[in-house]
Amino acid sequence: MKVLSHHVPLPTLISLAYEFIAATASVYIAGFVRFGTTWPTDGEMAPSLWKALLFGGLAVVGLAATGLYQAQHRRLSREAVVARVIAGLALAALAEAVVFYVLPDLAHGRGIWGLSFLFSFILIVIGRALVVRFVSEEVFRRRILIYGAGNMAASLLALRRRTDQRGFKIIGFVPAIGDRYVIDDPRVIRSTVDLVQLTEAEDIDEVVVAMDDKRQGFPVHDLLRCKFAGVDVVEILDFLERESGKVDVERLNPSWMIFAEGFTRRGSRQVASRCLDVVGGTLLLLCAWPFMIVVALAIWLEDGSPVLYRQTRVGLLGKPFELLKFRSMTKEAETGGAVWAQKGDTRVTKTGRVIRKLRLDELPQVINVVRGQMSLVGPRPERPEFVESLAATIPYYQERHAVKPGLTGWAQLQYPYGASQKDALEKLRYDLYYVKNQSLLFDLVILLQTAEVVIWQKGSR
Repeated sequence: MKVLSHHVPLPTLISLAYEFIAATASVYIAGFVRFGTTWPTDGEMAPSLWKALLFGGLAVVGLAATGLYQAQHRRLSREAVVARVIAGLALAALAEAVVFYVLPDLAHGRGIWGLSFLFSFILIVIGRALVVRFVSEEVFRRRILIYGAGNMAASLLALRRRTDQRGFKIIGFVPAIGDRYVIDDPRVIRSTVDLVQLTEAEDIDEVVVAMDDKRQGFPVHDLLRCKFAGVDVVEILDFLERESGKVDVERLNPSWMIFAEGFTRRGSRQVASRCLDVVGGTLLLLCAWPFMIVVALAIWLEDGSPVLYRQTRVGLLGKPFELLKFRSMTKEAETGGAVWAQKGDTRVTKTGRVIRKLRLDELPQVINVVRGQMSLVGPRPERPEFVESLAATIPYYQERHAVKPGLTGWAQLQYPYGASQKDALEKLRYDLYYVKNQSLLFDLVILLQTAEVVIWQKGSR
């Protein structure tokens, strides 16, 4: 099955089209349920294709905002999908309310409005459930040919998790001139082949260029012929980033960061992020203050003051700031210096175990967000002592400071709590992915996933 574009696979387009049609049709279904054959022919209750199309368009935009059309969210559970459908339709409802206020002629009554969301929710959830139940994943997997069978190609063998390879199937590896060695894999094509004929014979959707040395024998003509024949051609770093949701730091080179899309601090993006931080941080603070009082009292009753723990962390562009947390460890926890937090850490108090499990110890950082020292979403801020040692051994570690640190982040959702240099390297891969792809919609997706993690209490220590 061909990929229609490098970024939007055909299955995604099919899902989007179905859900647009389902949401559009739900307006008419709601009207017939509400009025039957006596549906008014004039006024705001009258049926209108433009009103239905508006609802359908806003619905798919809302679903996109919650990440339901992004490849890296294929591993969602059924409960998570339902939660995102609800959140996406809620965003659509808010957007439509604004449209009704600005353009009242497009309003279609509260009864039809409410029923439209109910029926669209039912149709969308049923549609996604039927696809999972009856449609084989093989139908939607892209057929991939790897040009290269050496060190760069070996990185694809590390994608061993089923969720990492859900969107594609490797058909074969074609050794290239300059490969330092040939990987030991039965899919390596050891005979001389014509690249274009091979893609046609194997119905290849995408060629991934994974040469160890592109200066030797780069097949410009063959790759152009593949591209002209409708086969996508992508560089391996872009492919790994897209499929795994992280950046391959070990194989990264500075020129890729310079010329790749992303890694930019646009003024409009900073303004939108700051607006989200101020509004979201203020609302969160207003909702959280009763819990903060209870937590502060519990800490004081068990271990006295101070209730808050102030710690220097590295912020935007490497500038230090004072991070606020509820104290979850004993007062003597770091008399010997900074130490990584460990699972089952004996320095944690009884109250600390509870608030860490519920992530309530992080609530004072909302103040850092409102002050502008942090964002709601971004790489987690690290201590200067750790940053200095990590930057000396991990390439591109300082690049994570190109954006403000966050209360939550992509790395926190994708990787367990880090407590070593190895963990820091893995988290950096996800942090750089966020820095490269940051956007308002991506932030909203991360915030929604964070809410799910907090509700289900995953990954805390």
